[in-house]
Amino acid sequence: MTTERTWYPDGLDAEELAFQRLYGPWKPSTPAEAREMLDGYDGEWWIAGGWAVEAFTGVRRDHEDVDVSLWRRDIEKLRLHLRGKYDLWANAGGRLKPLTDERPEQPADADQIWLRKHALAPWEFDLVVNPDRDGRWVFRRDPELDYVLHDISWVAPDGIRYLNPEIALAYKAKQSRPKDEQDLAATLPLLTDERRTWLADMIGHLHPGHAWIETVRG
Repeated sequence: MTTERTWYPDGLDAEELAFQRLYGPWKPSTPAEAREMLDGYDGEWWIAGGWAVEAFTGVRRDHEDVDVSLWRRDIEKLRLHLRGKYDLWANAGGRLKPLTDERPEQPADADQIWLRKHALAPWEFDLVVNPDRDGRWVFRRDPELDYVLHDISWVAPDGIRYLNPEIALAYKAKQSRPKDEQDLAATLPLLTDERRTWLADMIGHLHPGHAWIETVRG
């Protein structure tokens, strides 16, 4: 039997390389690959993060991974769908726990699931598990807020559901890394006045005095 050997990609910055040396290498994946991975899965799922911004703006940039989201209530459904194809590891702030037939429960403090095909393979997908309140999407930046999923997401021509860009940017404001600044610049000219107002108000609510607030208000 031959085993595929995986190395760290060229061009990683020092922080990302240190992360991958600790947890193992990552293989960048795309929304199309996520759709293939989830083919036949009958639960709801959607794409957040930078890929959601790119789908809306059409402005391409590099991505380290793809942020696939699903309902926390559907974790076991997902595990059964992927059994024999991918190993699922719950991630609670860097503490990893495999989800297995013997112990399938997601820890209460784990908001992510990492997927890889086996222990010697790279990680391929970072899944964000989203809570719901009576079937409504709960905003993890402020759990007091909830929305109907279809009101804060949209379906692209390829059939993939993406989080609305103003929602994705509200998440990104906390770190406002160079890639987040790039996403903001690409998105703002395309947002309606209503969406810009919502985004500015939300950033002001979450991060009073944030530099993005006046930029968004224009």
